[in-house]
Order: sequence, then structure tokens, then C-alpha cells
Amino acid sequence: MMLEIQNLHVEVAGKPVLFGVELSLPAGETHVLFGRNGSGKTSLLMSIMGFEDYRITKGSISYRGKEISRLGPDERAALGIGIMFQRPPTIRGLPLGQLVQLCAGPDVGVAEMAAQVGLAGFLERDVNLGFSGGEIKRSELLQLLAQDPEVVLLDEPESGVDLENIGLIGEAIKGLLQKEKRRQREKSGLIITHTGHILNYLEADRGYVMCDGRITCTGNPRELLEDIQEMGYGGCLRCER
Repeated sequence: MMLEIQNLHVEVAGKPVLFGVELSLPAGETHVLFGRNGSGKTSLLMSIMGFEDYRITKGSISYRGKEISRLGPDERAALGIGIMFQRPPTIRGLPLGQLVQLCAGPDVGVAEMAAQVGLAGFLERDVNLGFSGGEIKRSELLQLLAQDPEVVLLDEPESGVDLENIGLIGEAIKGLLQKEKRRQREKSGLIITHTGHILNYLEADRGYVMCDGRITCTGNPRELLEDIQEMGYGGCLRCER
């Protein structure tokens, strides 16, 4: 098991936001987390990554069988966990190429990576400064390509992205998660989506629905999406009751 979350309870500024979350992500699989805005999806990813505002009050997070709940984000990144933020910061004074080089290591050429996501002309620009929504998403993907993590956490990769960019982003994510491999796939992904559009570009193995800080349903991701499109997330709550 690449990532395992057991009975996870989390609070932010003293307010509980996650309640008994259970989730298992095997090696080589991609799972999708559905939920309306404010349901706790981003809080889960931030907790997995170890950001200090997200305080675990109960439960555990394990990576490759090792309990990591007390590790900081840098330590988790070094182990092999990477994240694409929904709203990443702008970093003035730091060129994108320099950041990507730091992620990739000194002996890796970053120009080819940048070309894969259409950012060859952005390496001298400050990180995310003046970038469009699609360019910001591609910047985040470029950093993940450089880091080459074993577990990839993606927070709404299709949000704010036009049709031209989402196809490019979908292809980059497929490469990042080794979707071209039929066997011996090692990379795992957990993808947050509000709309489900990313499933037009990426096959997922399992889906979850999160409502009010709890995972209320799990199953085939396309079937879950069809139910959500038909009944809305209110239907998920009624089904749970």
C-alpha cells in the first residue's frame, strides 16, 4: 500500500474539518475524490502533505507502511509525496527555471521538461507572476515532473483551465502517473475534482465522495460521477441517510 489513511480527524484553528476519514491508495493506482466546495477535500490533501495549520487530533497517515503524521512537508516531499495546489502562491524574485532546477537536481536539464507542458518560454519569469489559470496549472505540473514523486496529490487540476490547456494538462498528468504502462506501474495519484472533467482525459481506478468532512461513498469513479450529475451532492447526503 502506497498511502493509507486510518480514522483521520483534523482541525484547523480549533475547528474540526475532517471526521474519521479512511482511504487506501495502492501502488500504481489513481483515485479520484469528488465533493462540493467546502466539503473537506483540500483539507485532506493538505493534511496528507503535512501543513502545520492542519492539526491531526486522531488517526494516522502512512506512506509505504511508515507512519508520517509527525513529519513536516519537506520531509514528506523528500520521501516521495508531491502536490499540485489549487491556488499556488506567486513568488516574486524566483525564476520558474531556478525552482524547477532545485526540484530536479543539478544534473537534470529542465528545458525539455518545460517544453512538455508548453512553458519553454517561461523559465526566466518569476513563479506564477502574471500567469493565466492554465499557465499556473502547467507551472505546478512542471514542478511535479521535476520532483518525480511516487504519490501525486492533485487539487482540482481542471479548475480555471480552458479546453486547450486541459488537454495538455491531462496528457502531462497521464505521463506523470505512468498511464502509458500496462504493467508494473508504480506511481499513485489522488485527484480532487469538483466537476469530474479530468476523467475525460484520465482513467481512474476508484472514486470517493466527500461530504461535510467525511467520505460517504466509494466505488467506480465514472458511476459515482453519473450519480452526482443526476442527483447532485445533495443526493449523496440523502443516500447516506
